[in-house]
Amino acid sequence: MSTGNNLEEIYSNSIKILKDLIAFKTVSGENNTQLIDYCDNILNSLGAVSFRTYDEEEKRVNLFSTIKAKKASDKKPIILSGHTDVVPVSKGWSTDPFDATIKEDKLFGRGSCDMKGFIACTLAMAPILSNMKLDRDIHFSYTFDEETACQGAPLLIEELKKRNFNNSLCIVGEPTNMKIIDAHKGCYEYTTYFEGLAGHGSSPDKGVNAVEFATKYINKLLHLREILKEKSPKNSIFDPPYTTLQIGGISGGIARNVIADKCKVDWELRPIVKSDGVFVNNEMDKFVNEELLPEMKKIHPNSKIEKEVIGEIIGFERESNSEACELVAKITGDNSRDSVSFGTEAGLFQEIGISTVVCGPGSIEQAHTVNEYVSVEQIKKCLGFINEIRNY
Repeated sequence: MSTGNNLEEIYSNSIKILKDLIAFKTVSGENNTQLIDYCDNILNSLGAVSFRTYDEEEKRVNLFSTIKAKKASDKKPIILSGHTDVVPVSKGWSTDPFDATIKEDKLFGRGSCDMKGFIACTLAMAPILSNMKLDRDIHFSYTFDEETACQGAPLLIEELKKRNFNNSLCIVGEPTNMKIIDAHKGCYEYTTYFEGLAGHGSSPDKGVNAVEFATKYINKLLHLREILKEKSPKNSIFDPPYTTLQIGGISGGIARNVIADKCKVDWELRPIVKSDGVFVNNEMDKFVNEELLPEMKKIHPNSKIEKEVIGEIIGFERESNSEACELVAKITGDNSRDSVSFGTEAGLFQEIGISTVVCGPGSIEQAHTVNEYVSVEQIKKCLGFINEIRNY
């Protein structure tokens, strides 16, 4: 691996690394150990010190690796953070999505934009950083299953708290066209299960229709949705400017003439502030425990309503004096800041006191698409950005 400080050489190396990363089929929920081993081997060969955190089955892994400073200073360490998982592939690709191809200055492949391009840039720059007389630690943070409600990052965050990494700055390299993003809504995903009592459709009063109670549950959610609109702050930075709530699906019942004893409702909440999430969950729990369940249990004492938390990605809140944003602005020369509708792991780092910014190569419009790509220009821009970190 080249350690020369020639950006063209570094660029060539980043493309090789990115092609290797794309070849690992790390679809969310699948084993990502081989990719993590690949990254860890590169960093360890440079003298980096690493630790890992795992899911319960130890098949999905987070990696946190550090290139130590060679000069003492009071500068905060920088975390370069990316997720290793990608979304599944749908039909219609012009090329093999796991065999990266460059056409017309665009590199095509699943995860090229979201977000293996950023990870490749960090790994390509690692030899350069390791050879410098750094006056701050540089951390490399690679997580699993961000695409499925950020399942991996909380395990890493908990370990960072234990090891006192709170006093750091974090750059989450999600695709922003190398623009500063300093806020996004949260994303809470739930499935609520209803269990009643089956019976003949001719005697509806003798059963407990799970579909009907699920419908009442949905109507309550829709009522709260209107309240959330009214709670919208006047100077909201988001579009739409309020916390959104939507029903993703309802399924239950087996036949028209059978009282449905089971039903489930998939729903999500995208809060602009954490208190909106607390409000909705408290109201729904109260509604279930004080109204729906008592009514169901009058007929069938074993009736149930259970809510499963699929994931609760906390929002990323704008800070008036963000050290991370100020650092990125100095490097890029761009003081503009914006908010986005998509979620990231940024709020998790922010929650434990780490000043965080979202800034990375590629456009979110390419993420998750057929023929996903990242432009060569964006990769080079990101490499130049990481190269400049040493000067700040």
